Amino acid sequence: MPEFEAITLTDPSSSLTATFVPVAGMIGTSLRDGDDEYLGQRRGIDAYVTKGKTMGIPILYPWANRLSASKYGINGAVVTLTPGTGGVRTDEHGVPIHGVLSAYPGWLVTHRSENKLTAVLDYGGKPRLLASFPFPHVLTQDITLADRTLTIETTVMPTTAASVPLCFGYHPYFTIPGMPREEWQLTTPDMRHLPVDNWGIPTGAQDDWTGRTEPLGTSVYDDGFDKVAAGSTFTLAGGDRRLDVTFEKGYPAAQIFAPSSDDVVCVEPMAAPTDALRRGNYRFAIAGKPETARFSIKVA
Repeated sequence: MPEFEAITLTDPSSSLTATFVPVAGMIGTSLRDGDDEYLGQRRGIDAYVTKGKTMGIPILYPWANRLSASKYGINGAVVTLTPGTGGVRTDEHGVPIHGVLSAYPGWLVTHRSENKLTAVLDYGGKPRLLASFPFPHVLTQDITLADRTLTIETTVMPTTAASVPLCFGYHPYFTIPGMPREEWQLTTPDMRHLPVDNWGIPTGAQDDWTGRTEPLGTSVYDDGFDKVAAGSTFTLAGGDRRLDVTFEKGYPAAQIFAPSSDDVVCVEPMAAPTDALRRGNYRFAIAGKPETARFSIKVA
């Protein structure tokens, strides 16, 4: 595999560093404090680029998680997604998963400093991308590392009169270095639980989820949520280490993923629930009005 040029940001006030790879889809590959790595490395960046196997902090765009079928409707028209074409990947059940920007090389870095990074993708200028999501816009990521906090801000700016559905998200894999998974604790806020079927698609059922702190133990999660209030914080802790993941703005939905096969927990900020692009339960970015979503990860 070729080497991928990485950009490492350094927190001016601490030993924290964060690394991103623009030519591999702007994926975040490391959040490190000295020798301690807080992002799950899983199969590594090579498997992400060649097979779409997620690790670190990938963006899921234009939809997060799965769609229940390979078609969706918008304004009376139907968009058909073709697996293997235009970045469309499918899971073991054959349904589209994680959008089309996995390892996409077309990001342009427009600003870079010791602790800040901005990258832009002109979605409207890419016919390959428009085939699966025909909404011209500019997508911008502004990333900052300061005060032991990594902040990722994402802006969608329509470039035509067409409004752009907001269904994207991120899939950060977190780990607590030096602590067994069984000793981690997960804190979640008040929100609404959206149970999923064995394909990971919401069943339509809903129940209230009261904020709680619980030991992870051997628990397995792959659960969807909505009604996540702006400013809500999820915390993963073990020993004297803690990660606070705050949905600061624009992420009213979430997925919590904690598999039995890997020592990671994912707290996924989502602009809309799973399958929203097919169900229509999403917001729009409208012409002339950029929409920004922001989440942060504090290493305490």
